[in-house]
Amino acid sequence: MRRRLIAIFLLSVAVAASADAGDLQARIDAAAPGDTILLSPGIYAGGITINKPLRLVGKDYPVIDGNGCGDVIIIRSPDCEVRGLVIKRSGDSLDFENAGVRVLANRATIENNRFDDVLFGIDLKNASDCRVAGNHITSKALDIARRGDALRLFRSNNCLIERNVVENGRDVLLWYSNKVTVRGNVSRHNRYGFHMMYANDVTLEDNRLEGNSVGIYLMYGKGFGLRRNLLLNNRGPSGYGLGMKEVDAFAVEDNVFAGNRVGVYLDGSPYTRKPGSAAFTGNTFACNDIGMTLLPAVRGNRITGNNFIDNIEQIAVQGRGAIDGNDFAVAGRGNFWADYGGYDADHDGIGDQPYRARKLFESLIDREPKLRLMLFSPAHDAIEFIGRAMPAVQPEAKFADPSPLMHPVPMQVAASSADGDGLLLSSSILLLIASGIVIAAFGLPIRSRLRNRSLVPQLAGGPA
Repeated sequence: MRRRLIAIFLLSVAVAASADAGDLQARIDAAAPGDTILLSPGIYAGGITINKPLRLVGKDYPVIDGNGCGDVIIIRSPDCEVRGLVIKRSGDSLDFENAGVRVLANRATIENNRFDDVLFGIDLKNASDCRVAGNHITSKALDIARRGDALRLFRSNNCLIERNVVENGRDVLLWYSNKVTVRGNVSRHNRYGFHMMYANDVTLEDNRLEGNSVGIYLMYGKGFGLRRNLLLNNRGPSGYGLGMKEVDAFAVEDNVFAGNRVGVYLDGSPYTRKPGSAAFTGNTFACNDIGMTLLPAVRGNRITGNNFIDNIEQIAVQGRGAIDGNDFAVAGRGNFWADYGGYDADHDGIGDQPYRARKLFESLIDREPKLRLMLFSPAHDAIEFIGRAMPAVQPEAKFADPSPLMHPVPMQVAASSADGDGLLLSSSILLLIASGIVIAAFGLPIRSRLRNRSLVPQLAGGPA
């Protein structure tokens, strides 16, 4: 009897919630433009459409349930707001790109919502001057290629994307969207943390990209500013912290690239190849397999005032040829290299001899990447010994920094975290890097190779 009463009670609650759900579209249709619809806790049916300026605000996170069909919420009117909701269970059709919230008009605000079990999270199409802030977005439990984009902007200009947490999705994608600010977000365990194509005048600052296949990848755009971002343990098949393909007019300042397979990958960037049209300053490259990879045709970068600490290979050239036409020192100041073996007789903080990258084994693996299998082996040590003992077999230097710094550059990263535990995870790896900087500042030798590299992924909370 008791079980029967409990079952009847639960059924009545479900029916009541369902009844409330059926009223939501009617409430939206009956509301006047500019009204605020306040939703009390409960479960409301998804598949709703907003065709007039409205505020849809939840109290104590009511649930909008799409029941596994289509889009959960569609916004077709400008000046709408969706706030404080749990938005869940969209359809799973990639053909129809089912989404948690689909925005098809300007000046929408999507703030402080939780997205769960949605194929695409927030999809903005021809929706400019929007604000997407404080949301937590996770995708469906599908293979990563079958998931949708957690956040996508298509031809949506002048948008602000800030303080969101995106995890276990596919990509955060900006296509043909200009003058967008991406600030203070966390993107982890996705395919691309941020992927931008044909986007111009985009600012990315104070974000954390962690444990993705690729942290940030920029393609075919110009006018990028990347500042104070943390790019940690991005180690997929390509494994770039930051990748750039035919991008022009960019500044990469005060970021930390740590524990990635490749910290920065440059292909045809800057596109115009004009000297000084692209700059890397104040960044720290630490504990990556490769600090930076450049294709031989890359020209026009100014790479100065950065720290290169404990990367297995500081700079790699992918292919044959030198990387002439890139400046590694400006106004008599270069970069800090933890493996620099020179001296500073006049105590001006600048090494008296250039830093030259001409290790024999590095030259071999740049031409034949499969030789990385031999890293840290006796064969590796033997080849390096031969290269040092017999100058005749030393390769030509890949590049030279004429004014290497004797002391590391202070890190300026202050990447904010949109989630509660992010600062703790980030502070662990920053502590590891900072300890290396402190050791270097006192002139003590730093190991140029980490034989137990699993330490970095563990500290940063990413996959080992």
